[in-house]
Amino acid sequence: QKVPHGSVTAKAIDYMLKRWVALTRYLENGSLPIDNNRVANQMRPWALGRKNWLFAGSERSSKRAAAIMTLVQSAKLNGHDPYAYLKDVLTRLPTHKNSRIHELLPHHWSLQQG
Repeated sequence: QKVPHGSVTAKAIDYMLKRWVALTRYLENGSLPIDNNRVANQMRPWALGRKNWLFAGSERSSKRAAAIMTLVQSAKLNGHDPYAYLKDVLTRLPTHKNSRIHELLPHHWSLQQG
């Protein structure tokens, strides 16, 4: 029995076949996850907050909020406490050399003691 052309099932099969290489990539490399749940979970706070954040105040403040939220989520992904990360980075930032700013990014950061 054939799937009727233009049906929802046919469209789903066409969608899958066009993306077959990407959909089966994880089979070639065991370290790749079968899904993107980790990334999707990082987007959840934005989705939940969207209905509560009707207005950011201005385009400028919305860009700032996006930058801060990106740092918070990146800190979480790198196993850091976001509060400790932001507190330390914002304390160090005024005297930190521009040429070494990469040290303050979440994937390079470590808490300075003292």
